[in-house]
Amino acid sequence: MRITFSSTPLNLLFVHQSFPGQYRHIVRALAEQGGHRLVALGIEAAKEPIPAGVQYIRYGLKRGNAPMVHPLAQDLETKVIRAEACAAAAHEIRRQGFKPDLICAHPGWGEALFLKDIWPETPLLTYQEFFYHARGFDYNFDPELQNLEPSWQGCAQIRMKTANQLLNLELSDWCVAPTHFQRSSFPEAWQQRISVIHDGIDTNLSKPNAKVEPLELTDGTILKAGDPIVTFVNRRLEPYRGCHSFIRAIPRILEQQPKAQIVLVGATQGVSYGAACPKGEWSERFFAEIEGKYDPSRVHCTGTMAYEPFLKLLQLSAAHVYLTYPFVLSWSLLEAMSSGCAVVGSATAPVQEVIEHEHNGLLVDFFQPNDLADAVVELLRNRKLARQLGKAARNTIVQRYNLNSCLQRQLALIDLVATRALST
Repeated sequence: MRITFSSTPLNLLFVHQSFPGQYRHIVRALAEQGGHRLVALGIEAAKEPIPAGVQYIRYGLKRGNAPMVHPLAQDLETKVIRAEACAAAAHEIRRQGFKPDLICAHPGWGEALFLKDIWPETPLLTYQEFFYHARGFDYNFDPELQNLEPSWQGCAQIRMKTANQLLNLELSDWCVAPTHFQRSSFPEAWQQRISVIHDGIDTNLSKPNAKVEPLELTDGTILKAGDPIVTFVNRRLEPYRGCHSFIRAIPRILEQQPKAQIVLVGATQGVSYGAACPKGEWSERFFAEIEGKYDPSRVHCTGTMAYEPFLKLLQLSAAHVYLTYPFVLSWSLLEAMSSGCAVVGSATAPVQEVIEHEHNGLLVDFFQPNDLADAVVELLRNRKLARQLGKAARNTIVQRYNLNSCLQRQLALIDLVATRALST
């Protein structure tokens, strides 16, 4: 399907600390269309080829955090340091004659703070992922690992973390968020200026494959179509994504399905979200809990996985588990659904936006490992049900999140903001 863009040729500036990030599909479509001048600013080296016709300019930070900054101000100082470096790079390309018709920026790390001071008349469209709260979302969700009544110091830290977000909301001419749940995290006064458009899932890549070939894991295990394979995917194995609930479910799954192969994909060190483990790594802590209660030869921690074998793993999966605090929804869930996986998900708001219990997946209490294990076993035993749920999951992604339709809406939004057709 050809992606259309109704606007006349535009000068577009994309800003993302690890470009292309969420702009991957947008810049590729615009570059293929031709006629636009596409410039991007970022800090990190690109982790994938930059499309021809896109000028990617990297810049470095001028300094680090000052040693005597108040701890509550340190997060904002970090973002100001990044904003200063980005603004200096933007000022240089302005000096060289570049004037964007629209700036598309991910403001999460601070980079966008001063861009309107470089180009005051240029509209700014920001990608808004999540607004932090001390209560009611992710921060006081887990009674085991978090304080359900946060201290005032913890609340103060969250409040200071929103300073960058509030400044960017004020600066933005318009915003976009990938899901309705994520938009709902923002102050109500700002939600009317946030469009909900997902980045899009390439349903031609993430798709069922009845003839999928066997996959060899790094430990030498061979996974084949028809095997009772249970998959669990995180960027890192950490509580925000329910690693503790899933790991605690493993003994019960293997007790009832001793031939099952359980595959955990994701880095085992560090965290992407939330607090680090007080001692060691989170996965080590929770696997220590179940030591001696399961067959370790049936459990495989692969670490991070390249995209092609990752997609093959999803095609082989007999039951896929996705758990999350009330937080940003992972692409991996939507890719698993697009691949026709039968999913067991947590009955938390971001997942419930996508999965309807017993229609396109099964939902369980995030904190009940036994219920999670029983749902997984049900899918392994009842293959007719698993196929029905997987087919419905695939249809959900094709209808609501497929890349072509999401791209059309993203490009239409860019056109509207660039031409000031949206009222702020």
